[in-house]
Amino acid sequence: MSKDDKPGRIAPYSRAAGGWDAIRFSAASLRQEQVALGNLKAFFKQNQPSGFDCPGCAWPERAHPNRFEFCENGVKAVAAEITSRVVTADFFARHTVTELMRQSDFELEQHGRLTEPMCYDAKSDTYRPIDWDAAMALIAAHLQALPHPDQAAFYASGRTSNEAAYLLQLFVRLFGTNNFPDCSNMCHEATSRGLPGTVGIGKGTVTLEDFELADAILIFGQNPGTNHPRMLGELREAARRGATIVSINPLRERGLERFSNPQHPGEVLAGSSMALSSLFIRPHPGGDFALIKAMAKRVIELDDVARVAGHERVLDTAFIATHTTGFEAFASDVRGENWATLVEESGVRREEIEQLTQIFVQSRATIVTWGMGITQHRHSVATIQMLSNLMMLRGQIGRPGAGLCPVRGHSNVQGNRSVGIEERPTAAFLDRLEQVYGFNPPRRHGLDVVATIQAMLAGKVKV
Repeated sequence: MSKDDKPGRIAPYSRAAGGWDAIRFSAASLRQEQVALGNLKAFFKQNQPSGFDCPGCAWPERAHPNRFEFCENGVKAVAAEITSRVVTADFFARHTVTELMRQSDFELEQHGRLTEPMCYDAKSDTYRPIDWDAAMALIAAHLQALPHPDQAAFYASGRTSNEAAYLLQLFVRLFGTNNFPDCSNMCHEATSRGLPGTVGIGKGTVTLEDFELADAILIFGQNPGTNHPRMLGELREAARRGATIVSINPLRERGLERFSNPQHPGEVLAGSSMALSSLFIRPHPGGDFALIKAMAKRVIELDDVARVAGHERVLDTAFIATHTTGFEAFASDVRGENWATLVEESGVRREEIEQLTQIFVQSRATIVTWGMGITQHRHSVATIQMLSNLMMLRGQIGRPGAGLCPVRGHSNVQGNRSVGIEERPTAAFLDRLEQVYGFNPPRRHGLDVVATIQAMLAGKVKV
Protein backbone atom coordinates (compact mmCIF):
# COMPACT_ATOMS: atom_id res chain seq x y z
CA MET A 1 0.00 0.00 0.00
CA SER A 2 1.10 3.56 -0.58
CA LYS A 3 0.95 6.23 2.14
CA ASP A 4 -2.19 7.64 0.48
CA ASP A 5 -4.11 4.35 0.47
CA LYS A 6 -7.15 4.25 2.71
CA PRO A 7 -7.31 1.22 5.00
CA GLY A 8 -9.86 -1.44 4.13
CA ARG A 9 -13.11 -1.46 6.07
CA ILE A 10 -14.48 -4.59 7.72
CA ALA A 11 -18.04 -4.40 8.97
CA PRO A 12 -21.06 -6.70 9.50
CA TYR A 13 -23.14 -7.35 6.40
CA SER A 14 -26.70 -8.35 7.13
CA ARG A 15 -28.14 -8.66 3.61
CA ALA A 16 -28.08 -11.60 1.23
CA ALA A 17 -25.31 -11.94 -1.33
CA GLY A 18 -26.19 -10.70 -4.81
CA GLY A 19 -29.45 -8.79 -5.15
CA TRP A 20 -29.53 -5.00 -5.39
CA ASP A 21 -25.97 -4.64 -4.10
CA ALA A 22 -24.57 -6.69 -6.98
CA ILE A 23 -26.43 -4.46 -9.46
CA ARG A 24 -25.35 -1.29 -7.65
CA PHE A 25 -21.66 -2.19 -7.52
CA SER A 26 -21.73 -3.33 -11.15
CA ALA A 27 -23.03 0.09 -12.15
CA ALA A 28 -20.38 1.75 -9.97
CA SER A 29 -17.67 -0.20 -11.83
CA LEU A 30 -18.93 1.10 -15.16
CA ARG A 31 -18.85 4.67 -13.87
CA GLN A 32 -15.41 4.24 -12.34
CA GLU A 33 -13.97 2.87 -15.58
CA GLN A 34 -15.77 5.58 -17.59
CA VAL A 35 -17.15 2.93 -19.98
CA ALA A 36 -18.62 4.58 -23.08
CA LEU A 37 -22.28 3.81 -23.78
CA GLY A 38 -21.36 2.30 -27.14
CA ASN A 39 -19.12 -0.25 -25.40
CA LEU A 40 -21.92 -1.62 -23.22
CA LYS A 41 -22.84 -3.98 -26.05
CA ALA A 42 -19.75 -6.00 -25.11
CA PHE A 43 -21.63 -7.41 -22.13
CA PHE A 44 -24.18 -9.06 -24.44
CA LYS A 45 -21.30 -10.94 -26.09
CA GLN A 46 -19.86 -12.11 -22.78
CA ASN A 47 -19.98 -15.92 -22.42
CA GLN A 48 -21.95 -16.22 -25.66
CA PRO A 49 -21.22 -18.81 -28.41
CA SER A 50 -20.23 -16.06 -30.86
CA GLY A 51 -18.67 -13.83 -28.21
CA PHE A 52 -15.89 -14.22 -25.65
CA ASP A 53 -15.28 -16.02 -22.37
CA CYS A 54 -15.43 -13.87 -19.28
CA PRO A 55 -11.95 -13.06 -17.91
CA GLY A 56 -13.38 -13.12 -14.39
CA CYS A 57 -13.52 -16.89 -13.79
CA ALA A 58 -13.72 -20.26 -15.48
CA TRP A 59 -17.36 -21.14 -14.68
CA PRO A 60 -18.86 -22.48 -17.95
CA GLU A 61 -22.05 -21.50 -19.73
CA ARG A 62 -24.72 -23.65 -21.28
CA ALA A 63 -25.00 -24.41 -24.98
CA HIS A 64 -27.85 -21.88 -25.17
CA PRO A 65 -27.00 -19.22 -22.56
CA ASN A 66 -29.27 -16.34 -21.69
CA ARG A 67 -28.47 -12.80 -22.83
CA PHE A 68 -27.22 -11.78 -19.39
CA GLU A 69 -24.63 -14.49 -18.87
CA PHE A 70 -22.42 -12.45 -16.55
CA CYS A 71 -22.12 -11.53 -12.89
CA GLU A 72 -20.82 -8.63 -10.80
CA ASN A 73 -17.25 -9.92 -11.05
CA GLY A 74 -17.64 -10.31 -14.82
CA VAL A 75 -18.86 -6.73 -15.16
CA LYS A 76 -15.84 -5.47 -13.20
CA ALA A 77 -13.41 -7.57 -15.26
CA VAL A 78 -14.79 -6.51 -18.64
CA ALA A 79 -15.21 -2.88 -17.55
CA ALA A 80 -11.48 -2.82 -16.80
CA GLU A 81 -10.84 -4.11 -20.34
CA ILE A 82 -13.06 -1.59 -22.14
CA THR A 83 -12.30 1.40 -19.92
CA SER A 84 -12.13 4.82 -21.55
CA ARG A 85 -9.14 5.76 -19.42
CA VAL A 86 -5.88 5.41 -21.30
CA VAL A 87 -2.20 5.72 -20.42
CA THR A 88 -0.20 7.49 -23.12
CA ALA A 89 3.49 8.13 -23.63
CA ASP A 90 3.02 11.49 -21.90
CA PHE A 91 2.05 9.73 -18.66
CA PHE A 92 5.26 7.72 -18.63
CA ALA A 93 7.33 10.78 -19.50
CA ARG A 94 5.99 12.41 -16.33
CA HIS A 95 6.48 9.42 -14.00
CA THR A 96 9.65 7.41 -13.40
CA VAL A 97 9.41 3.68 -12.72
CA THR A 98 10.84 4.28 -9.24
CA GLU A 99 7.99 6.67 -8.56
CA LEU A 100 5.35 4.30 -9.94
CA MET A 101 6.67 1.41 -7.84
CA ARG A 102 5.54 3.30 -4.73
CA GLN A 103 1.91 2.96 -5.87
CA SER A 104 -0.24 -0.06 -5.10
CA ASP A 105 -1.33 -2.49 -7.82
CA PHE A 106 -4.83 -1.06 -7.57
CA GLU A 107 -3.61 2.52 -8.04
CA LEU A 108 -1.51 1.54 -11.05
CA GLU A 109 -4.44 -0.15 -12.77
CA GLN A 110 -6.67 2.86 -12.21
CA HIS A 111 -4.52 4.99 -14.53
CA GLY A 112 -5.99 3.09 -17.50
CA ARG A 113 -5.01 0.97 -20.48
CA LEU A 114 -1.82 1.16 -22.53
CA THR A 115 -2.22 2.62 -26.02
CA GLU A 116 1.06 1.44 -27.60
CA PRO A 117 3.99 -0.86 -26.81
CA MET A 118 6.47 0.59 -24.32
CA CYS A 119 10.09 -0.24 -23.54
CA TYR A 120 12.00 0.52 -20.35
CA ASP A 121 14.84 3.04 -20.66
CA ALA A 122 17.25 2.55 -17.76
CA LYS A 123 19.03 5.86 -18.28
CA SER A 124 15.89 7.94 -17.69
CA ASP A 125 14.14 5.31 -15.51
CA THR A 126 11.02 5.67 -17.66
CA TYR A 127 9.06 3.69 -20.21
CA ARG A 128 9.26 5.04 -23.75
CA PRO A 129 7.19 4.18 -26.85
CA ILE A 130 8.54 1.57 -29.26
CA ASP A 131 6.91 0.40 -32.50
CA TRP A 132 6.06 -3.24 -33.02
CA ASP A 133 8.84 -4.02 -35.50
CA ALA A 134 11.45 -2.54 -33.17
CA ALA A 135 9.95 -4.39 -30.21
CA MET A 136 10.12 -7.73 -32.05
CA ALA A 137 13.68 -7.02 -33.18
CA LEU A 138 14.68 -6.19 -29.60
CA ILE A 139 13.19 -9.43 -28.29
CA ALA A 140 14.90 -11.45 -31.04
CA ALA A 141 18.26 -9.79 -30.37
CA HIS A 142 18.14 -10.69 -26.67
CA LEU A 143 17.04 -14.27 -27.36
CA GLN A 144 19.71 -14.80 -30.02
CA ALA A 145 22.42 -13.44 -27.73
CA LEU A 146 21.78 -16.07 -25.04
CA PRO A 147 24.48 -18.75 -24.66
CA HIS A 148 21.75 -21.36 -24.07
CA PRO A 149 17.94 -21.43 -24.68
CA ASP A 150 17.32 -22.43 -21.05
CA GLN A 151 18.35 -18.91 -20.02
CA ALA A 152 14.95 -17.72 -21.31
CA ALA A 153 11.53 -18.33 -19.76
CA PHE A 154 8.11 -17.81 -21.36
CA TYR A 155 5.18 -17.11 -19.05
CA ALA A 156 1.65 -17.97 -20.16
CA SER A 157 -1.71 -17.07 -18.63
CA GLY A 158 -5.15 -18.65 -18.70
CA ARG A 159 -6.28 -15.49 -20.47
CA THR A 160 -4.54 -16.84 -23.59
CA SER A 161 -6.56 -18.56 -26.33
CA ASN A 162 -5.78 -22.18 -27.24
CA GLU A 163 -4.54 -21.08 -30.64
CA ALA A 164 -2.12 -18.49 -29.22
CA ALA A 165 -0.91 -20.87 -26.51
CA TYR A 166 -0.30 -23.62 -29.06
CA LEU A 167 1.76 -21.30 -31.27
CA LEU A 168 3.71 -20.08 -28.23
CA GLN A 169 4.70 -23.58 -27.13
CA LEU A 170 5.67 -24.49 -30.70
CA PHE A 171 7.85 -21.39 -31.06
CA VAL A 172 9.53 -21.90 -27.68
CA ARG A 173 10.31 -25.56 -28.35
CA LEU A 174 11.72 -24.64 -31.74
CA PHE A 175 13.83 -22.12 -29.83
CA GLY A 176 15.00 -25.00 -27.62
CA THR A 177 13.57 -24.94 -24.10
CA ASN A 178 10.67 -26.23 -21.98
CA ASN A 179 10.75 -23.25 -19.59
CA PHE A 180 6.99 -22.64 -19.41
CA PRO A 181 6.08 -20.98 -16.11
CA ASP A 182 2.30 -20.83 -16.24
CA CYS A 183 -0.47 -19.30 -14.18
CA SER A 184 -1.73 -22.79 -13.31
CA ASN A 185 1.49 -23.35 -11.33
CA MET A 186 0.04 -20.87 -8.83
CA CYS A 187 -3.57 -22.11 -8.68
CA HIS A 188 -4.74 -25.54 -9.93
CA GLU A 189 -1.39 -27.24 -10.50
CA ALA A 190 -2.33 -29.76 -7.83
CA THR A 191 -5.43 -30.68 -9.84
CA SER A 192 -3.43 -31.10 -13.04
CA ARG A 193 -0.93 -33.33 -11.19
CA GLY A 194 -3.28 -35.18 -8.87
CA LEU A 195 -6.18 -36.27 -11.06
CA PRO A 196 -4.17 -38.08 -13.79
CA GLY A 197 -2.87 -40.48 -11.12
CA THR A 198 -6.39 -41.46 -10.03
CA VAL A 199 -8.78 -40.90 -12.94
CA GLY A 200 -6.32 -40.61 -15.84
CA ILE A 201 -7.04 -37.01 -16.86
CA GLY A 202 -6.35 -33.64 -15.26
CA LYS A 203 -9.82 -32.23 -15.90
CA GLY A 204 -13.20 -32.38 -14.24
CA THR A 205 -15.54 -35.26 -15.03
CA VAL A 206 -18.86 -33.38 -14.96
CA THR A 207 -20.83 -30.99 -17.16
CA LEU A 208 -23.33 -28.30 -16.19
CA GLU A 209 -26.13 -30.73 -16.94
CA ASP A 210 -24.90 -32.98 -14.11
CA PHE A 211 -25.77 -30.23 -11.61
CA GLU A 212 -29.42 -30.73 -12.63
CA LEU A 213 -29.25 -34.39 -11.55
CA ALA A 214 -27.05 -34.35 -8.42
CA ASP A 215 -28.57 -35.35 -5.09
CA ALA A 216 -25.67 -33.85 -3.13
CA ILE A 217 -23.04 -31.20 -3.95
CA LEU A 218 -20.02 -31.00 -1.62
CA ILE A 219 -18.06 -27.73 -1.98
CA PHE A 220 -14.49 -27.99 -0.68
CA GLY A 221 -12.24 -24.98 -0.07
CA GLN A 222 -14.17 -22.70 -2.37
CA ASN A 223 -16.00 -19.36 -2.10
CA PRO A 224 -18.19 -19.19 -5.21
CA GLY A 225 -20.01 -16.00 -4.17
CA THR A 226 -16.70 -14.13 -4.13
CA ASN A 227 -14.76 -15.84 -6.91
CA HIS A 228 -17.26 -17.18 -9.47
CA PRO A 229 -20.76 -15.88 -8.64
CA ARG A 230 -22.40 -17.43 -11.72
CA MET A 231 -21.98 -20.79 -9.98
CA LEU A 232 -24.48 -19.58 -7.37
CA GLY A 233 -27.17 -19.67 -10.07
CA GLU A 234 -26.59 -23.40 -10.62
CA LEU A 235 -26.48 -24.03 -6.87
CA ARG A 236 -29.69 -22.04 -6.44
CA GLU A 237 -31.53 -24.23 -8.94
CA ALA A 238 -30.10 -27.38 -7.33
CA ALA A 239 -31.24 -26.23 -3.88
CA ARG A 240 -34.72 -25.35 -5.24
CA ARG A 241 -35.24 -28.91 -6.45
CA GLY A 242 -34.06 -30.39 -3.13
CA ALA A 243 -30.39 -31.22 -3.63
CA THR A 244 -28.28 -31.14 -0.46
CA ILE A 245 -25.43 -28.63 -0.65
CA VAL A 246 -22.59 -28.73 1.89
CA SER A 247 -19.86 -26.13 2.30
CA ILE A 248 -16.54 -27.50 3.64
CA ASN A 249 -14.47 -24.40 4.31
CA PRO A 250 -13.04 -22.56 7.34
CA LEU A 251 -14.97 -19.51 6.10
CA ARG A 252 -18.77 -19.33 6.11
CA GLU A 253 -19.34 -17.33 2.96
CA ARG A 254 -22.52 -15.26 2.77
CA GLY A 255 -23.23 -16.37 -0.81
CA LEU A 256 -23.75 -19.95 0.42
CA GLU A 257 -25.80 -18.80 3.41
CA ARG A 258 -28.27 -16.49 1.63
CA PHE A 259 -28.39 -15.61 -2.05
CA SER A 260 -30.66 -13.30 -4.05
CA ASN A 261 -30.15 -13.78 -7.77
CA PRO A 262 -29.68 -10.33 -9.39
CA GLN A 263 -30.79 -11.81 -12.74
CA HIS A 264 -34.25 -12.63 -11.35
CA PRO A 265 -36.09 -9.25 -11.13
CA GLY A 266 -38.92 -10.63 -9.04
CA GLU A 267 -36.54 -11.98 -6.45
CA VAL A 268 -34.62 -8.70 -6.28
CA LEU A 269 -37.71 -6.49 -6.13
CA ALA A 270 -39.25 -8.62 -3.41
CA GLY A 271 -36.01 -8.61 -1.45
CA SER A 272 -36.26 -12.39 -1.14
CA SER A 273 -33.37 -14.80 -0.86
CA MET A 274 -32.76 -18.48 -0.24
CA ALA A 275 -30.26 -20.56 1.66
CA LEU A 276 -27.97 -22.65 -0.53
CA SER A 277 -25.86 -24.75 1.86
CA SER A 278 -27.75 -26.76 4.43
CA LEU A 279 -24.58 -27.72 6.32
CA PHE A 280 -21.32 -25.90 7.00
CA ILE A 281 -18.26 -27.96 7.96
CA ARG A 282 -15.28 -25.86 9.04
CA PRO A 283 -12.00 -27.80 9.05
CA HIS A 284 -8.65 -26.40 10.09
CA PRO A 285 -6.85 -24.71 7.18
CA GLY A 286 -5.10 -27.62 5.49
CA GLY A 287 -7.19 -30.13 7.43
CA ASP A 288 -9.12 -31.32 4.37
CA PHE A 289 -6.94 -34.38 3.77
CA ALA A 290 -7.64 -35.75 7.24
CA LEU A 291 -11.35 -34.93 6.89
CA ILE A 292 -11.68 -36.70 3.54
CA LYS A 293 -9.73 -39.72 4.79
CA ALA A 294 -12.00 -39.81 7.84
CA MET A 295 -15.00 -39.86 5.53
CA ALA A 296 -13.47 -42.77 3.60
CA LYS A 297 -12.86 -44.61 6.88
CA ARG A 298 -16.48 -44.09 7.90
CA VAL A 299 -17.77 -45.30 4.51
CA ILE A 300 -15.78 -48.51 4.85
CA GLU A 301 -16.95 -48.97 8.45
CA LEU A 302 -20.58 -48.59 7.36
CA ASP A 303 -20.01 -51.09 4.56
CA ASP A 304 -18.46 -53.59 6.98
CA VAL A 305 -21.58 -53.38 9.16
CA ALA A 306 -23.92 -53.72 6.15
CA ARG A 307 -21.99 -56.72 4.80
CA VAL A 308 -22.06 -58.59 8.12
CA ALA A 309 -25.77 -57.86 8.55
CA GLY A 310 -26.56 -58.96 5.00
CA HIS A 311 -27.87 -55.51 4.04
CA GLU A 312 -27.29 -53.54 0.83
CA ARG A 313 -23.61 -52.70 0.49
CA VAL A 314 -22.45 -49.12 1.02
CA LEU A 315 -19.47 -49.59 -1.30
CA ASP A 316 -20.14 -49.81 -5.04
CA THR A 317 -18.44 -53.16 -5.33
CA ALA A 318 -19.18 -53.53 -9.05
CA PHE A 319 -17.57 -50.17 -9.84
CA ILE A 320 -14.56 -50.94 -7.65
CA ALA A 321 -14.04 -54.34 -9.28
CA THR A 322 -14.49 -53.05 -12.84
CA HIS A 323 -12.89 -49.62 -12.81
CA THR A 324 -10.31 -49.48 -10.01
CA THR A 325 -7.11 -51.10 -8.79
CA GLY A 326 -5.51 -51.18 -5.35
CA PHE A 327 -8.70 -51.16 -3.30
CA GLU A 328 -7.59 -53.72 -0.70
CA ALA A 329 -4.40 -51.82 0.09
CA PHE A 330 -6.33 -48.57 0.30
CA ALA A 331 -9.01 -50.07 2.57
CA SER A 332 -6.37 -51.56 4.83
CA ASP A 333 -4.61 -48.22 5.16
CA VAL A 334 -7.85 -46.40 5.94
CA ARG A 335 -8.98 -48.99 8.51
CA GLY A 336 -5.65 -48.58 10.28
CA GLU A 337 -6.10 -44.85 10.82
CA ASN A 338 -6.83 -43.66 14.36
CA TRP A 339 -10.08 -41.74 14.77
CA ALA A 340 -8.66 -39.40 17.39
CA THR A 341 -5.81 -38.44 15.07
CA LEU A 342 -8.15 -37.80 12.14
CA VAL A 343 -10.41 -35.62 14.28
CA GLU A 344 -7.48 -33.63 15.66
CA GLU A 345 -5.80 -33.15 12.27
CA SER A 346 -9.03 -32.18 10.50
CA GLY A 347 -10.36 -29.87 13.20
CA VAL A 348 -13.84 -31.36 12.68
CA ARG A 349 -15.78 -33.14 15.42
CA ARG A 350 -16.45 -36.82 14.80
CA GLU A 351 -20.19 -36.21 14.98
CA GLU A 352 -19.91 -33.73 12.10
CA ILE A 353 -17.75 -36.13 10.10
CA GLU A 354 -20.37 -38.84 10.51
CA GLN A 355 -23.16 -36.41 9.56
CA LEU A 356 -21.28 -35.38 6.39
CA THR A 357 -20.52 -39.01 5.52
CA GLN A 358 -24.18 -39.95 5.97
CA ILE A 359 -25.15 -37.30 3.39
CA PHE A 360 -22.53 -38.76 1.05
CA VAL A 361 -23.62 -42.40 1.36
CA GLN A 362 -27.33 -41.59 1.07
CA SER A 363 -26.79 -39.64 -2.15
CA ARG A 364 -27.38 -41.53 -5.36
CA ALA A 365 -25.40 -38.95 -7.33
CA THR A 366 -22.78 -36.69 -5.73
CA ILE A 367 -20.68 -33.88 -7.19
CA VAL A 368 -17.61 -32.68 -5.33
CA THR A 369 -16.22 -29.27 -6.30
CA TRP A 370 -13.09 -27.57 -5.06
CA GLY A 371 -11.09 -24.39 -5.46
CA MET A 372 -7.76 -23.06 -4.28
CA GLY A 373 -8.60 -23.72 -0.64
CA ILE A 374 -7.71 -27.30 -1.58
CA THR A 375 -5.00 -26.77 -4.20
CA GLN A 376 -2.78 -24.26 -2.40
CA HIS A 377 -1.56 -26.47 0.42
CA ARG A 378 1.60 -28.50 0.89
CA HIS A 379 -0.34 -31.77 0.63
CA SER A 380 -2.78 -30.62 -2.05
CA VAL A 381 -2.02 -33.36 -4.60
CA ALA A 382 -2.56 -36.07 -1.99
CA THR A 383 -5.80 -34.36 -0.88
CA ILE A 384 -7.21 -34.32 -4.42
CA GLN A 385 -6.26 -37.96 -4.90
CA MET A 386 -7.92 -38.85 -1.60
CA LEU A 387 -11.04 -37.01 -2.75
CA SER A 388 -10.99 -39.06 -5.96
CA ASN A 389 -10.62 -42.26 -3.92
CA LEU A 390 -13.55 -41.31 -1.71
CA MET A 391 -15.74 -40.80 -4.77
CA MET A 392 -14.69 -44.11 -6.28
CA LEU A 393 -15.74 -45.98 -3.13
CA ARG A 394 -19.32 -45.11 -4.06
CA GLY A 395 -18.88 -45.27 -7.85
CA GLN A 396 -19.53 -41.54 -8.07
CA ILE A 397 -17.44 -40.95 -11.18
CA GLY A 398 -18.87 -41.42 -14.66
CA ARG A 399 -22.54 -41.59 -13.74
CA PRO A 400 -25.11 -38.85 -14.50
CA GLY A 401 -25.22 -36.19 -11.81
CA ALA A 402 -21.97 -37.23 -10.19
CA GLY A 403 -18.26 -36.58 -10.49
CA LEU A 404 -15.27 -34.36 -9.85
CA CYS A 405 -15.51 -30.62 -10.53
CA PRO A 406 -12.39 -28.47 -10.03
CA VAL A 407 -13.39 -24.82 -10.44
CA ARG A 408 -10.56 -22.80 -11.91
CA GLY A 409 -10.00 -19.06 -11.85
CA HIS A 410 -9.23 -18.31 -15.50
CA SER A 411 -11.27 -19.43 -18.45
CA ASN A 412 -8.42 -21.29 -20.12
CA VAL A 413 -5.98 -22.56 -17.50
CA GLN A 414 -6.65 -26.19 -18.44
CA GLY A 415 -6.76 -25.28 -22.15
CA ASN A 416 -3.15 -24.09 -21.96
CA ARG A 417 -2.13 -27.43 -20.53
CA SER A 418 -4.06 -29.31 -23.22
CA VAL A 419 -2.17 -27.62 -26.06
CA GLY A 420 1.33 -27.98 -24.65
CA ILE A 421 2.03 -25.18 -22.14
CA GLU A 422 3.79 -27.62 -19.83
CA GLU A 423 7.26 -27.46 -18.31
CA ARG A 424 7.26 -31.24 -17.91
CA PRO A 425 5.84 -32.50 -21.23
CA THR A 426 5.24 -36.18 -21.82
CA ALA A 427 7.46 -38.10 -24.21
CA ALA A 428 4.39 -38.97 -26.30
CA PHE A 429 3.56 -35.28 -26.83
CA LEU A 430 7.13 -34.43 -27.82
CA ASP A 431 7.29 -37.44 -30.15
CA ARG A 432 4.15 -36.21 -31.89
CA LEU A 433 5.56 -32.70 -32.31
CA GLU A 434 8.67 -34.21 -33.87
CA GLN A 435 6.60 -36.31 -36.29
CA VAL A 436 4.36 -33.45 -37.40
CA TYR A 437 6.88 -30.61 -37.61
CA GLY A 438 10.14 -32.40 -38.34
CA PHE A 439 12.32 -31.01 -35.55
CA ASN A 440 13.73 -32.50 -32.35
CA PRO A 441 12.03 -30.72 -29.42
CA PRO A 442 13.96 -30.36 -26.15
CA ARG A 443 13.46 -33.31 -23.80
CA ARG A 444 14.77 -31.93 -20.49
CA HIS A 445 12.16 -30.63 -18.08
CA GLY A 446 11.83 -26.87 -17.82
CA LEU A 447 11.10 -24.38 -15.04
CA ASP A 448 7.76 -23.68 -13.39
CA VAL A 449 6.85 -20.30 -11.86
CA VAL A 450 8.67 -20.74 -8.55
CA ALA A 451 11.78 -22.22 -10.19
CA THR A 452 11.78 -19.44 -12.78
CA ILE A 453 11.72 -16.73 -10.10
CA GLN A 454 14.53 -18.47 -8.26
CA ALA A 455 16.53 -18.73 -11.50
CA MET A 456 15.95 -15.03 -12.22
CA LEU A 457 17.20 -14.05 -8.76
CA ALA A 458 20.25 -16.27 -9.25
CA GLY A 459 20.96 -14.70 -12.64
CA LYS A 460 20.39 -17.96 -14.52
CA VAL A 461 17.37 -16.69 -16.49
CA LYS A 462 18.23 -13.61 -18.53
CA VAL A 463 15.12 -13.13 -20.71
